[in-house]
Amino acid sequence: MSHRVMTYYFIGIGGVGMSALARLCVLQGHKVFGYDRVHSTVTNELEKEGIAIIYDQSLEVLPEEVLNKRTQIIYTAAIPPYHKQLDYFITNGFTVKKRALFMAELCADKTTLAVAGTHGKTTTAAFLTHIFSETNQAFTSIMGGFFQNNPSNLIRTGEEFMLVEADEYDRSFLHLHPSVGAITSIDSDHLDIYQTKNAFKEAFTRFSSQVVQQLVVAFGLPFEGLTYGVNVDADYRVYNLRLLADGYEFDLSTPSENFSKLKLNQLGEHNLSNMLCALAMADQVNVSMTKAVESLASFPGVYRRMNLFRCNDKWLIDDYAHHPTEIKSVLDTLNNFYPQDRKGVIFQPHLFSRTQDFYREFLAVLAQFDEVVLLDIYPARELPIEGVTSKRLIEDLNHGNKKLIKKDEIAETIHASQAAVFALLGAGDIGEQIQLLKSEKLVQ
Repeated sequence: MSHRVMTYYFIGIGGVGMSALARLCVLQGHKVFGYDRVHSTVTNELEKEGIAIIYDQSLEVLPEEVLNKRTQIIYTAAIPPYHKQLDYFITNGFTVKKRALFMAELCADKTTLAVAGTHGKTTTAAFLTHIFSETNQAFTSIMGGFFQNNPSNLIRTGEEFMLVEADEYDRSFLHLHPSVGAITSIDSDHLDIYQTKNAFKEAFTRFSSQVVQQLVVAFGLPFEGLTYGVNVDADYRVYNLRLLADGYEFDLSTPSENFSKLKLNQLGEHNLSNMLCALAMADQVNVSMTKAVESLASFPGVYRRMNLFRCNDKWLIDDYAHHPTEIKSVLDTLNNFYPQDRKGVIFQPHLFSRTQDFYREFLAVLAQFDEVVLLDIYPARELPIEGVTSKRLIEDLNHGNKKLIKKDEIAETIHASQAAVFALLGAGDIGEQIQLLKSEKLVQ
């Protein structure tokens, strides 16, 4: 990227990936404008940082500077092609790029570490960021989520390393040629884009072939690379697990070193796995493992990834889980840490297509909770699909304790329930409910 001042217009600037890139452009001295459909915590933060954002897609409201042909237009894959402004910029020959391509350009001449996989990308990228931060590397990290208590998902101390998530949605990650790449899992998802499970796996195979220096893969995946795993014979492995009140104590071995009695302050074996992946990646670029493992006990946690709250005498776990495998992960963790307690789930399905594609799997995993509460499907970028509703999901669920509620009934539902532990799950706006309960002093 040259050092002359550019003007950028981000369409969908409130998106997690978009907001980080917008912040990076500002830090590099460029002028940044943005559009989003709705005001949100993210857009409020960006406006505080001096970025002008408009919430109307008509052409009349576009600032004069944005209409200059030299302005670069960056848009997210979630923006529909019939968006008025996007259509105008394409029709009038502006330089228009998808977010994924723009990010790949920013990474092109840097040592890039990229995390791919259906589950675990954000937490792994967060572990990587925390390790790089605590070991004083010069890096720029663009995460797909937020550390607890940090409103920005752009963490930057310099430009030697780029730490990014390689997102499979819309085949975005095929723009990247990272120095070190990781694949955490390849459970099928986004079948609206890929159509078949085979095409989905093929995309990951292609991503793995684009990794320049070293691929790191979860033990058991069909790719050639350094492996990592919990209680398996992998190159990087964690074993001798002991449960603590708020996480784990464990031993760790890498291809060249052994560590014992390490601590991680997070719940869930999947988090141990994400942590291992990050350590293995950091090891490939010669980050000191001794210093890296010391940083694990102070990991701040990721917003909406196994976050634990008290609600009177109950435990609430808030998590972004929106795929049957992720819901199963949360349930396994709760069974480990709260074996005797009655467990409820409040789930907001995310996308009509995903609900349809994994209908039987959702029914199977939800039925394993003691109480099941559903919210309506969160549509995100989609139009409804006939016959795919939360009402039908509840009707088809083979369970004696189930109901469909509205968002504003969450607090009273938890209060009236027999369950001692409740998981609030989904990738839609259910996450805002905990913040609401906190502001009403119902949760601490």
